[in-house]
Amino acid sequence: MSSHRAATTSSYSITMRLFTAPDHGVVGAIATAIAQAGGVVTAIDVAESSHERLVVDVTCSASNADHAQELEAAVNAIDGVEVYKTSDRTFLLHLGGKIEVSSKVPLRNRDDLSMAYTPGVGRVSMAIAEHPEDVWTLTVKGNSVAVVTDGSAVLGLGNIGPGAALPVMEGKAALFKRFANIDAWPICLATQDTDEIVRAVEMIAPGFGGINLEDIAAPRCFEIERRLRASLDIPVFHDDQHGTAIVVLAALTNALRVVHKKLPKVRTVVAGGGAAGTAIVTLLLAAGATDVVVWDREGCLSADDDTLTGAKKQLAEATNPRRVRGDLRAGLAGADVFVGVSGPGLLEAEWIKDMAADPVVFALANPDPEVDPAEAEKYAAVVASGRSDYPNQINNVLAFPGVFRGLLDARASEISIEMLLRAATAIAHVVRDEELNPNFIIPTVFHPDVPRAVAAAIRGQ
Repeated sequence: MSSHRAATTSSYSITMRLFTAPDHGVVGAIATAIAQAGGVVTAIDVAESSHERLVVDVTCSASNADHAQELEAAVNAIDGVEVYKTSDRTFLLHLGGKIEVSSKVPLRNRDDLSMAYTPGVGRVSMAIAEHPEDVWTLTVKGNSVAVVTDGSAVLGLGNIGPGAALPVMEGKAALFKRFANIDAWPICLATQDTDEIVRAVEMIAPGFGGINLEDIAAPRCFEIERRLRASLDIPVFHDDQHGTAIVVLAALTNALRVVHKKLPKVRTVVAGGGAAGTAIVTLLLAAGATDVVVWDREGCLSADDDTLTGAKKQLAEATNPRRVRGDLRAGLAGADVFVGVSGPGLLEAEWIKDMAADPVVFALANPDPEVDPAEAEKYAAVVASGRSDYPNQINNVLAFPGVFRGLLDARASEISIEMLLRAATAIAHVVRDEELNPNFIIPTVFHPDVPRAVAAAIRGQ
């Protein structure tokens, strides 16, 4: 049997076209070989059948790219079976990109053209010139968001640049459309200079109703956001910060309900002092948390540490009232909550025993969390991660579509801490009391009530 322990996932789904002997019993041998190699067969189709051979298409899921190659080798080793071609279904999905522009109006004849374009469009342009506020109703601005990145901190991939970031930004735009019917546009900038990024966004802002900053490394992202909020008359939302913080607070609200604890009374450790960690801490404090310790590569951040500077020093000054120092395990002693937004394998599952009774563990590093959720469940009362193959997925798509739907509907010029708190409360309350349990503290991203509830909360309704 295979030694693979990681769960299979559709992210590593492949389709193999096989040439086999004309024996229909070979299909069972193929399925058995894939299962013994740790794969999961999701479809087997006989594409062609003749007296000479069968052509079989087999679709299966692996746990990672290496495992996918092992599955191919296992099938190829079967007597009478030849792997003709293997297709990676994720790459096939990306061919030609994932989004497109389509016209909302018919362009069938000269009359249509004369209204949608010249000369009719000139009248509309002049109307906007005379009444600038009409741009919100007479153009796409009122339903459009720019998804802006410099490619410096993409997912768990790091500084891969603007071109490599484009598939992620396309995906983000597709999510905006699917969950909130917002037209979002991927903007990948060929610079990682703060001044140039700020100026570029300022120059494109007239065409958008909101700006979503995405995958920009800390601490540069903090200054970019601050300056754009000051200079623009449309809301600026950094999803890696604020989207993550909203969903974490929503999930933690419900997790604490499960273990019968109150936020002002619990001790929380946040692993990771970057963009996400800083925003989570800020929102937790605004929600009433009183004892938060931030751990980063310097150790537990404390205001009495004279070596800290910049953003880390500010974070230390706002947290850690007990002045805890030392490594992550030291910070965890007696803590009720762990929130990880740092890196893989940083938390030994056994350390959870050092925490308070009924601990809550959110291991959110993606794709590889701080601790294996299955191991954490042995010691924690509630476990959440950023992965879709475990219960309680902390996913920003629960927040950002509804947030921007509400901002655009309200024609808001900025986004406030109060809005973020209301959004978190709205997401938490989508989970009904009778549904709440340790394996269900956060609604599914496909729950239709989530974007509507978040949008209403942002509007203050």
